[in-house]
This record gives sequence, C-alpha cells and structure tokens, in this order.
Amino acid sequence: MFFALFFILPYDRNMDTQQHSDPLHGVTLKKILEDLVEQYGWKYLAEKVQIRCFMFDPTMISSLKFLRRTPWAREKVEKMWLDM
Repeated sequence: MFFALFFILPYDRNMDTQQHSDPLHGVTLKKILEDLVEQYGWKYLAEKVQIRCFMFDPTMISSLKFLRRTPWAREKVEKMWLDM
C-alpha cells in the first residue's frame, strides 16, 4: 500500500524579495566575464585579478572553467562587475 504525504508550507513573500535583492541574481558568470572583457580588456583584468588564465593566452573557456572551480577568484571578478 502506498501513501503519499503532502505538506503545504506557508508562502513566504520575503523569499522572492530576498532573492531579487541580490544584484547578481539571474546574471551568469559568462555574462559577467563578457562585460568585464568588453569594458576593460584582458590586460586590465590580469592586473586586478592575478590569475594565469587572465595573464597568459586568455580565453573565455579557460577563464570560466577556472572561475567556476575557484571561489576566491570568482568573488573578485563578481565584485569588479558590481563596481563597474
């Protein structure tokens, strides 16, 4: 015999506003990096965030791969984008 239990949780209006108050909500890392490269260029990014994928033969693919795996570098890039 199979019984399904359903729990109805009260709707919290604050959850929607909390998510949307984050300025990075809905913005992809790819979009952030594209905007920064377009605005400043790879050379400036390499000076501000000293990581190899920005300094030597930078590509979007290698940079995204590194930033997705390295929280401290991603935080610096996101902060640069927010300050832009």
